[in-house]
Amino acid sequence: MEQIGEKINRLRRQRRAVILAHNYQIEAVQMVADFLGDSLDLSRKAASVNQDVIVFAGVKFMAETAKVLAPDKTVLLPRLDAGCPMADMITVEDLRQLKQDHPKAAVVTYVNSSVEIKAESDVCCTSANAVRVVENVKARDIIFIPDRNLGRFVQSRVPEKRIILFEGYCYVHNRIKREEIDVMKERYPDAEIIVHPEVRPEVADMADAVLSTSQMLHHVARSRKKRFVVATEQGLLERMKREYPGKEFFPAFRAKICSNMKRTGLQDIERSLELNQYEIVIDADISRQAFRSLEKMLEYV
Repeated sequence: MEQIGEKINRLRRQRRAVILAHNYQIEAVQMVADFLGDSLDLSRKAASVNQDVIVFAGVKFMAETAKVLAPDKTVLLPRLDAGCPMADMITVEDLRQLKQDHPKAAVVTYVNSSVEIKAESDVCCTSANAVRVVENVKARDIIFIPDRNLGRFVQSRVPEKRIILFEGYCYVHNRIKREEIDVMKERYPDAEIIVHPEVRPEVADMADAVLSTSQMLHHVARSRKKRFVVATEQGLLERMKREYPGKEFFPAFRAKICSNMKRTGLQDIERSLELNQYEIVIDADISRQAFRSLEKMLEYV
């Protein structure tokens, strides 16, 4: 009987497909991916691949982003129930009300949002380039959605701007507590503390560095340190352990898991390739409007 990995490879060749996987995917999915990265890495890759089909092992907003940036490609999301709770926290009506309340403000939208929200925005950003995007937006007042923690981090780095926040958050990063970092500092006093900017401000204040997942990987590669407490989703730690076996990586006390990211398995990818499930389809007007905000985001890589 054909092994699942071999079948995925055969279908990938037959369909001229590329598999993009986020750093938070399970290790087996990471291992079959053609490209592994964070939202910004994968957005750039989706815009440049030559293959006919993109299988996006991530969550829905990521596959939507790939489709907007590569409208001529078939984009497949292996699990239809792989959503993002933070993306679902804000509605188009919420954003329109914010725009009405702050008519002079520019809208900077975290890429962790629906395509409809992106279409209503001036520019998107990722955790890797959020500070740079806000610095370069001409408006002084910035509606920053939907992640309040990333917005507060940006405000701390760009004090000359007025950041108007929405009360969204990543449930994985938001539950990392100051007390957990205290425990890990006591347990591993020689470890460097690196955290994702989606954490609470009081946790970010305790870190040696606040970095996106791709920035964390580059930082670990360059650092002379041998031990790291990595306050983000566990999938990135698995990748770090695999790529840097001479170093040690510890979660923020307990492993932090995104159940949505962990829904996709190898069988889902196999079925996606074999049955064309589930294809991302976006209204043409919404796609055009979202493309403008994403295109501006890619100017700040």
